[in-house]
Amino acid sequence: MSILDEDMNHRSQKKLSSISAGLLRDEVLKFAKDFKTSWVSLGQSLYSVYKDKMYHGWGFEKFEEYTQKELGIRKETAMKLLKTYFFIEQDEPEYLSREFKEERDPVNVPPYESMNFLRLAKQNKEINKQDYLHLKKDIFEKGKDVSVMRKDFVALMKQRKEVDPDEERERRSQEAIRRLLNAAKAFKISASAFRYLHHQISYGWPYSVAGSRFLPFCSPAGSRASFPP
Repeated sequence: MSILDEDMNHRSQKKLSSISAGLLRDEVLKFAKDFKTSWVSLGQSLYSVYKDKMYHGWGFEKFEEYTQKELGIRKETAMKLLKTYFFIEQDEPEYLSREFKEERDPVNVPPYESMNFLRLAKQNKEINKQDYLHLKKDIFEKGKDVSVMRKDFVALMKQRKEVDPDEERERRSQEAIRRLLNAAKAFKISASAFRYLHHQISYGWPYSVAGSRFLPFCSPAGSRASFPP
C-alpha cells in the first residue's frame, strides 16, 4: 500500500469515527430528553389507576398498598407523580406534546422535580399570575435548576413580607379600629343583657331588646302586674 493509500484510509476512518461520534451525540441528546420526561407515562398511568380504583380488581384494598407492594413506590411519591401529571394536563398541556420535547434542547426540557415545583407554586395563594408566569419562563425557557428556583421563591416571599413602615403603621391602626368597634359592639350587647337581667330581678318587667326600653305590664287599673316570686 502506497503512502497515498494509507493517508486516504486514515482520513476515511477518521471521517467514519466522526460520523459515529455525531450519531452517538444525537442519541445521547434524545435519551436525555426521554429520561427527563419518562415520568409522564408513569404519572398518567397512576392517575388512571387511582381515579378508577383499578387496584381493587388486582387484589389491593388501598392505592398505597398497590404502589408499595407491586411497584415499589412510596405513596407520597406516587401521589406527587399523579398530581403533577394532572396539573400538567389541566394547566400546561403543551408539555405533553411531542413537539415540546423534540423542538427543545435537553437543558430546556423540565424534569419532574421542576414541574412539581411549578404545580406547588401555582397553589400558593401569595403567588399572583405574573409571578407564576415568571417562574414558568425560568423553567421552560431558561432551564433553571429546581434548587435555584426554590431559593428564588424563598427570596420572593421574604421580599413580599418586607413592607413600608408607614404602610405597616396604617395596617395596625386599621386593625386597632376594627378591634375597638368589635369590642364596642360586644359591650353594647353585654350592657343590654345586663340591664335586662337587672330589671327582671328588681321589677319583674319584661324587656324590649329592640329599642332597649323597659315595658311594664299594667293591670287595667293602671297598677303593675304582680308576678310570683
